[in-house]
Amino acid sequence: MAQNTPIPPGLRRWVAGSLPDWDTDTAEDVSWDRGDSRVWRVPTAESEVFVKLSPSAKAHEREVAGYAYAARVLAPHEAPRLLAADPGLQAIMISLQPGRVVRGLSLGREEERRVHERAGDLLRRWHASSAPASKRDRDLIRASMADQASEAAACLETTAGHLDDKQRALIRCVADELPQLAENLPVVYRHGDYATRNWLWDPHHGYGVIDFERSAQGVAVEEFVWLCGAVWAPRPDLKAAFFTGYGRALSAGEERALRLLTARLGVSYLATGLSRRNAVLVERGHLVLRRLTHA
Repeated sequence: MAQNTPIPPGLRRWVAGSLPDWDTDTAEDVSWDRGDSRVWRVPTAESEVFVKLSPSAKAHEREVAGYAYAARVLAPHEAPRLLAADPGLQAIMISLQPGRVVRGLSLGREEERRVHERAGDLLRRWHASSAPASKRDRDLIRASMADQASEAAACLETTAGHLDDKQRALIRCVADELPQLAENLPVVYRHGDYATRNWLWDPHHGYGVIDFERSAQGVAVEEFVWLCGAVWAPRPDLKAAFFTGYGRALSAGEERALRLLTARLGVSYLATGLSRRNAVLVERGHLVLRRLTHA
């Protein structure tokens, strides 16, 4: 997971100004293994903090707003707190959050269900505190849905020979149905990346969530796309536990939109994998689409 990249000089000076007791040789790179992830764990005299460089000014703005929102709507043990931010550096400093990342964590089936139920409960409270969507929010959502429909149509052209009849029909439905279907879906302030890599679990402290750089107004059902494709298809018990915590089942329109949005993600994986000759993405795309059409 870590890239072993040292803290850049400008960020080092900012951290040193905020943490006079910091030993500059003790910071540990804990970035995710992807190009835009830049996070360091920094020990302090009393505990430790995390320092992050956002990949863009927009991501930094969203993350600062997301942490402010989390401080208002979540309990202290449910999310880290923002300790400092510098928009020029696109840097944030956050507190230590108890727990371990859920993705890859070895859990029994009953404990997994408990984690998913707690995740649903937290997201229910997060969504319930959302402000009404503005006209600009609605316009951005319409544009996003139109873009995703167009992307699905373009991907279908390049992947059709790698899909069966059911899969091709499903992707055509994404292109044809998604923009209009999205008009009537609930809009909320979304976490934006509610995947298990951003869930923390500790049997004693409970459940928490991290990483708010994609937080923004959007269609609520988009929160569930990664979970639908990667986790819930082979484990419907986890989906049931999640929505028990969430407090309601999805409507028929939301279920349809979730299926189409997940299919769009799957065909995007496949098209990207084929163009880059990336076998991992190709298999991931095939897996998502098989699960949707042949489960």
